[in-house]
Amino acid sequence: MDAIFVLRGLLLGLSIAAPVGPIGVLCIRRTLSAGRGMGLASGLGAATADATYGAVAAFGLTVVSSFLISQQMWLRLLGGAFLCYLGARTFLAAPATEAARAGGGNLAGAYVSTFFLTITNPLTILSFAAIFAGLGLGGMGTDAGAALGLVLGVFLGSALWWLLLSGVVSLLRARFDLRALRWVNRGSGLLILGFGVLSLISVLG
Repeated sequence: MDAIFVLRGLLLGLSIAAPVGPIGVLCIRRTLSAGRGMGLASGLGAATADATYGAVAAFGLTVVSSFLISQQMWLRLLGGAFLCYLGARTFLAAPATEAARAGGGNLAGAYVSTFFLTITNPLTILSFAAIFAGLGLGGMGTDAGAALGLVLGVFLGSALWWLLLSGVVSLLRARFDLRALRWVNRGSGLLILGFGVLSLISVLG
Protein backbone atom coordinates (compact mmCIF):
# COMPACT_ATOMS: atom_id res chain seq x y z
CA MET A 1 0.00 0.00 0.00
CA ASP A 2 1.59 3.25 -1.19
CA ALA A 3 1.67 5.94 1.51
CA ILE A 4 1.14 8.65 -1.10
CA PHE A 5 -2.34 7.29 -1.86
CA VAL A 6 -3.19 7.20 1.84
CA LEU A 7 -2.10 10.85 2.10
CA ARG A 8 -4.15 11.82 -0.96
CA GLY A 9 -7.18 10.08 0.50
CA LEU A 10 -6.63 11.77 3.85
CA LEU A 11 -6.64 15.20 2.21
CA LEU A 12 -9.76 14.30 0.22
CA GLY A 13 -11.51 13.05 3.36
CA LEU A 14 -10.67 16.25 5.21
CA SER A 15 -11.83 18.48 2.36
CA ILE A 16 -15.18 16.69 2.00
CA ALA A 17 -15.90 16.46 5.74
CA ALA A 18 -14.88 20.02 6.69
CA PRO A 19 -17.72 22.11 5.17
CA VAL A 20 -20.32 22.64 7.91
CA GLY A 21 -23.59 20.99 6.92
CA PRO A 22 -26.30 19.13 8.83
CA ILE A 23 -23.83 16.51 10.11
CA GLY A 24 -21.46 19.20 11.41
CA VAL A 25 -24.30 20.97 13.20
CA LEU A 26 -25.49 17.67 14.66
CA CYS A 27 -21.98 16.76 15.83
CA ILE A 28 -21.52 20.15 17.51
CA ARG A 29 -24.87 19.97 19.24
CA ARG A 30 -24.33 16.42 20.48
CA THR A 31 -20.87 17.31 21.79
CA LEU A 32 -22.26 20.27 23.70
CA SER A 33 -25.21 18.36 25.14
CA ALA A 34 -23.70 14.92 25.77
CA GLY A 35 -19.93 15.22 25.66
CA ARG A 36 -17.02 14.59 23.34
CA GLY A 37 -17.62 10.84 22.99
CA MET A 38 -21.10 11.37 21.56
CA GLY A 39 -19.88 14.00 19.12
CA LEU A 40 -16.98 11.82 17.99
CA ALA A 41 -19.24 8.76 17.55
CA SER A 42 -21.51 10.90 15.37
CA GLY A 43 -18.55 12.03 13.28
CA LEU A 44 -17.21 8.49 12.87
CA GLY A 45 -20.57 7.43 11.44
CA ALA A 46 -20.15 10.09 8.76
CA ALA A 47 -16.51 9.08 8.21
CA THR A 48 -17.58 5.46 7.63
CA ALA A 49 -20.15 6.57 5.05
CA ASP A 50 -17.52 8.77 3.37
CA ALA A 51 -15.15 5.80 3.19
CA THR A 52 -17.94 3.61 1.78
CA TYR A 53 -18.61 6.08 -1.02
CA GLY A 54 -14.86 6.54 -1.49
CA ALA A 55 -14.57 2.78 -2.03
CA VAL A 56 -17.34 2.84 -4.62
CA ALA A 57 -15.51 5.60 -6.52
CA ALA A 58 -11.98 4.17 -6.08
CA PHE A 59 -12.83 0.58 -7.01
CA GLY A 60 -14.99 1.71 -9.93
CA LEU A 61 -18.13 -0.10 -8.76
CA THR A 62 -20.26 1.36 -11.54
CA VAL A 63 -23.24 -0.91 -10.85
CA VAL A 64 -23.44 0.29 -7.24
CA SER A 65 -22.90 3.96 -8.09
CA SER A 66 -25.43 3.82 -10.94
CA PHE A 67 -28.02 2.26 -8.62
CA LEU A 68 -27.43 4.90 -5.92
CA ILE A 69 -27.68 7.74 -8.41
CA SER A 70 -30.81 6.27 -10.01
CA GLN A 71 -32.45 6.06 -6.57
CA GLN A 72 -31.35 9.53 -5.44
CA MET A 73 -34.93 10.82 -5.25
CA TRP A 74 -35.88 8.21 -2.66
CA LEU A 75 -32.58 8.60 -0.82
CA ARG A 76 -33.04 12.37 -0.59
CA LEU A 77 -36.63 11.86 0.53
CA LEU A 78 -35.59 9.50 3.32
CA GLY A 79 -32.65 11.64 4.35
CA GLY A 80 -34.69 14.85 4.26
CA ALA A 81 -37.50 13.35 6.33
CA PHE A 82 -35.01 12.05 8.90
CA LEU A 83 -33.32 15.47 9.08
CA CYS A 84 -36.71 17.11 9.70
CA TYR A 85 -37.38 14.62 12.50
CA LEU A 86 -33.96 15.21 14.06
CA GLY A 87 -34.32 18.98 13.71
CA ALA A 88 -37.71 19.06 15.43
CA ARG A 89 -36.50 16.72 18.16
CA THR A 90 -33.38 18.82 18.73
CA PHE A 91 -35.36 22.08 18.85
CA LEU A 92 -37.75 20.68 21.48
CA ALA A 93 -35.08 18.90 23.55
CA ALA A 94 -34.43 20.17 27.05
CA PRO A 95 -30.76 20.96 27.65
CA ALA A 96 -28.85 18.32 29.62
CA THR A 97 -27.95 19.36 33.14
CA GLU A 98 -25.01 16.95 33.26
CA ALA A 99 -22.90 15.02 30.81
CA ALA A 100 -24.55 11.88 29.55
CA ARG A 101 -22.85 8.60 30.29
CA ALA A 102 -21.05 7.20 27.28
CA GLY A 103 -23.23 4.13 27.13
CA GLY A 104 -22.68 1.76 24.23
CA GLY A 105 -26.28 2.07 23.08
CA ASN A 106 -26.12 5.86 22.98
CA LEU A 107 -22.81 5.87 21.11
CA ALA A 108 -24.05 3.20 18.68
CA GLY A 109 -27.22 5.20 18.03
CA ALA A 110 -25.21 8.36 17.35
CA TYR A 111 -22.91 6.45 14.98
CA VAL A 112 -25.73 4.75 13.06
CA SER A 113 -27.85 7.89 12.69
CA THR A 114 -25.05 9.96 11.13
CA PHE A 115 -23.99 7.03 8.95
CA PHE A 116 -27.56 6.81 7.66
CA LEU A 117 -27.80 10.56 7.03
CA THR A 118 -24.51 10.63 5.12
CA ILE A 119 -25.12 7.46 3.11
CA THR A 120 -28.56 8.71 1.98
CA ASN A 121 -26.95 11.76 0.35
CA PRO A 122 -26.20 10.70 -3.25
CA LEU A 123 -24.29 13.94 -3.79
CA THR A 124 -21.48 12.40 -1.73
CA ILE A 125 -20.79 9.67 -4.28
CA LEU A 126 -20.97 12.26 -7.06
CA SER A 127 -18.43 14.41 -5.20
CA PHE A 128 -16.01 11.52 -4.81
CA ALA A 129 -16.48 10.36 -8.39
CA ALA A 130 -15.87 13.89 -9.73
CA ILE A 131 -12.79 14.48 -7.55
CA PHE A 132 -11.29 11.06 -8.30
CA ALA A 133 -11.88 11.52 -12.02
CA GLY A 134 -10.39 15.03 -11.93
CA LEU A 135 -7.27 13.70 -10.24
CA GLY A 136 -7.09 10.69 -12.53
CA LEU A 137 -7.85 8.32 -9.65
CA GLY A 138 -11.22 6.92 -10.72
CA GLY A 139 -11.83 3.24 -11.36
CA MET A 140 -8.72 1.95 -9.60
CA GLY A 141 -10.11 -1.53 -9.09
CA THR A 142 -7.22 -2.98 -11.10
CA ASP A 143 -4.77 -1.56 -8.54
CA ALA A 144 -6.32 -2.84 -5.34
CA GLY A 145 -3.47 -1.61 -3.12
CA ALA A 146 -3.73 1.99 -4.36
CA ALA A 147 -7.54 1.96 -4.13
CA LEU A 148 -7.42 0.53 -0.61
CA GLY A 149 -4.89 3.21 0.38
CA LEU A 150 -7.20 5.93 -0.92
CA VAL A 151 -10.21 4.55 0.95
CA LEU A 152 -8.22 4.22 4.18
CA GLY A 153 -6.97 7.78 3.73
CA VAL A 154 -10.50 9.09 3.16
CA PHE A 155 -11.68 7.47 6.38
CA LEU A 156 -8.68 8.77 8.36
CA GLY A 157 -9.06 12.29 6.96
CA SER A 158 -12.77 12.45 7.69
CA ALA A 159 -12.28 10.91 11.17
CA LEU A 160 -9.48 13.40 11.91
CA TRP A 161 -11.81 16.29 11.13
CA TRP A 162 -14.53 14.98 13.46
CA LEU A 163 -11.95 14.31 16.18
CA LEU A 164 -10.71 17.91 15.94
CA LEU A 165 -14.22 19.37 15.80
CA SER A 166 -15.56 17.39 18.75
CA GLY A 167 -12.38 18.15 20.73
CA VAL A 168 -12.56 21.92 20.19
CA VAL A 169 -16.30 22.05 20.93
CA SER A 170 -15.75 19.92 24.06
CA LEU A 171 -13.19 22.42 25.36
CA LEU A 172 -15.73 25.24 24.95
CA ARG A 173 -18.53 23.19 26.51
CA ALA A 174 -17.81 24.37 30.06
CA ARG A 175 -18.59 27.95 29.04
CA PHE A 176 -22.17 27.10 28.10
CA ASP A 177 -24.73 27.44 30.90
CA LEU A 178 -28.25 26.04 30.82
CA ARG A 179 -29.65 29.10 29.04
CA ALA A 180 -26.95 29.00 26.37
CA LEU A 181 -27.48 25.27 25.80
CA ARG A 182 -31.19 25.88 25.33
CA TRP A 183 -30.41 28.35 22.55
CA VAL A 184 -27.90 25.92 21.05
CA ASN A 185 -30.68 23.32 20.89
CA ARG A 186 -33.07 25.76 19.26
CA GLY A 187 -30.56 27.14 16.80
CA SER A 188 -29.13 23.78 15.74
CA GLY A 189 -32.63 22.30 15.59
CA LEU A 190 -33.75 25.02 13.18
CA LEU A 191 -30.61 24.57 11.05
CA ILE A 192 -31.03 20.79 10.81
CA LEU A 193 -34.74 21.20 10.09
CA GLY A 194 -33.86 23.73 7.39
CA PHE A 195 -31.44 21.29 5.74
CA GLY A 196 -34.19 18.66 5.81
CA VAL A 197 -36.77 20.99 4.26
CA LEU A 198 -34.31 21.98 1.50
CA SER A 199 -33.66 18.31 0.79
CA LEU A 200 -37.39 17.60 0.51
CA ILE A 201 -37.95 20.67 -1.69
CA SER A 202 -35.18 19.47 -4.04
CA VAL A 203 -37.11 16.19 -4.42
CA LEU A 204 -40.58 17.70 -4.78
CA GLY A 205 -39.53 20.75 -6.77
